[in-house]
Amino acid sequence: MGLMLDIIGKWISNYLQKEVPGYEPFTPSDPEHLRSIIEQGDVLLVEGNNRVSGIIKYLTQSTWSHAALFVGPIDGAVEPDGEPHVLIEANIGEGVTSSPLSKYFPYHTRLCRPVGLTYEDRYTVCRYAINRIGFGYDTKNIVDLMRYLIPLPIPQRWRRRMIAFGSGDPTKIICSALIAQAFDAVRYPILPKITRAASRTARREILHIRDSSLYMPRDFDISPYFEIVKPTIVQGFDYTALHWADKQKPLPEVAGESDVFPETIHSPPLAPETIDQKAPHPAAEVTVTVETTLVERVIVTEHLPGRGKDEFAD
Repeated sequence: MGLMLDIIGKWISNYLQKEVPGYEPFTPSDPEHLRSIIEQGDVLLVEGNNRVSGIIKYLTQSTWSHAALFVGPIDGAVEPDGEPHVLIEANIGEGVTSSPLSKYFPYHTRLCRPVGLTYEDRYTVCRYAINRIGFGYDTKNIVDLMRYLIPLPIPQRWRRRMIAFGSGDPTKIICSALIAQAFDAVRYPILPKITRAASRTARREILHIRDSSLYMPRDFDISPYFEIVKPTIVQGFDYTALHWADKQKPLPEVAGESDVFPETIHSPPLAPETIDQKAPHPAAEVTVTVETTLVERVIVTEHLPGRGKDEFAD
């Protein structure tokens, strides 16, 4: 009976691990930037493209279907080309294994970094995960595997439980549960439950660590205690240097290679800076001397305000 369950379990595992053809990441990682910026203790979230990834993304309502912990080079674990294994992860059918960083270069990834983690605790987290290499995924546990084959849709309130269903054995670990246990070893929070206790004199919050089997890859993304690190902008980003395929290359002055206004243009002042003494007086102050008749004097007197008739006397 055990042999039959093992055969069926391996068949299900192989089916779930098969990649879906036609996958193309919307924003793949830049290998050089990712390799230069990743640090020990960082959590690498991956948008997978196999059958189980699609189910996990549906159940978690998230882009991320897998998580791996970066621990640095592992002694004795290298690829045939000499690239060291630096990631610890748990996969269906394989259990806890190590892998090189280049494994996820073709995928859309996100880097989550624990904030303020001390060097000693960072080392403990990495060592905890390394010591779990070899922990298996029991393919005889058909109930554990069948949770990924249940017809959709699944009610929202059951989705998180569906991820953890059947994974109670500590030696049979899913990817996010392994990393959650590693951080729990140093009491670093991910998404703790918060109980608010109130009294007349004080309020306080009590943090409760969730069961590790209930964690999902997206929890590291939404956790308030993990920083999102984007390798393409950490070391500086200049949008003017981009060359778009459907547009011409930015002009030199736009790209910052030359000054848009090489010469300073001086505009004339809106008002004279000095008073011109030779400028004519206002019309009200101009005295006009004309030869007029007596009748004309009377008309002029009536039309020039502020002047009396005596001013026109001979």
